[in-house]
Amino acid sequence: MIRFFVSIWSNFKEYIVLTILLIISFILLSQNNTTGVQRVRSIAFGTFASVTTMFTDLFNVSSLKNENNELRRTNAEMMLQISKLREYGITNHELKKLLDFKDSTNFPLIPATIVSKSLIKSQGTITLNAGKNQSVKVGMPVVTDKGLVGIIFSTSDNYSIARTLTNVDLKLTVKSERTHENAIMKWNGDWLVMINVPKTYDIKKGDRIVTSEISSIVPFPLPVGIVADIGDVQKGIFNEVKIQPFVDYQKIENVFVLGIVKSKEIGNIEFNFLNR
Repeated sequence: MIRFFVSIWSNFKEYIVLTILLIISFILLSQNNTTGVQRVRSIAFGTFASVTTMFTDLFNVSSLKNENNELRRTNAEMMLQISKLREYGITNHELKKLLDFKDSTNFPLIPATIVSKSLIKSQGTITLNAGKNQSVKVGMPVVTDKGLVGIIFSTSDNYSIARTLTNVDLKLTVKSERTHENAIMKWNGDWLVMINVPKTYDIKKGDRIVTSEISSIVPFPLPVGIVADIGDVQKGIFNEVKIQPFVDYQKIENVFVLGIVKSKEIGNIEFNFLNR
């Protein structure tokens, strides 16, 4: 042990002496109240305080940066949660309206959710998660609480495909709810239009358009839309009436399939004829 201390003293005696002298100097400075010593002490303390403050600020900046990152992360997570809650709220509102619609009618309504959409300019279709196993058949109307969405034209066991009103292959007989004047309605790629409407018809802008009873595809009047414009065909005796549909195909997610086929035999004839 003595040899160990002797070895340390031999190797580090200069540093040991310097440290002892510094400690003695600091003790003497702290106990000396002369003006010069007090000035040196204040300068030393001021310098030490400045250096300490600088390092403290550096550490505080780093801490604030980390805190800001955490706050941004929390805000992002809250935004995602709020978006989810808003989506759930919108879906809940839509489902409540559909349930109210179902409760207000005695017609057989088969609930379905749209699992995919193909809303290209001329061939609008939707795929539903209801098919033959849910009693969905070709020719059944697809509806919401707003009105008619389209007509089922293909089914499998658990899925079905419906042509929306924005499909050029779907043509329906419709009428003005006010005047009961009938015409064929189709999609021209830009608008729903009633074609070959005689100029003698008393159809006006803002009139409600519904499906006609004379159609064997749709069993009774269903809301379609309102008259948006009446095109004046200069030559001939017919006009073309533009219809603004009630249903927003971009937004709908939940629908009902109206479980009625007006006449299976006649319905198939007209369905095939109108969709040739």
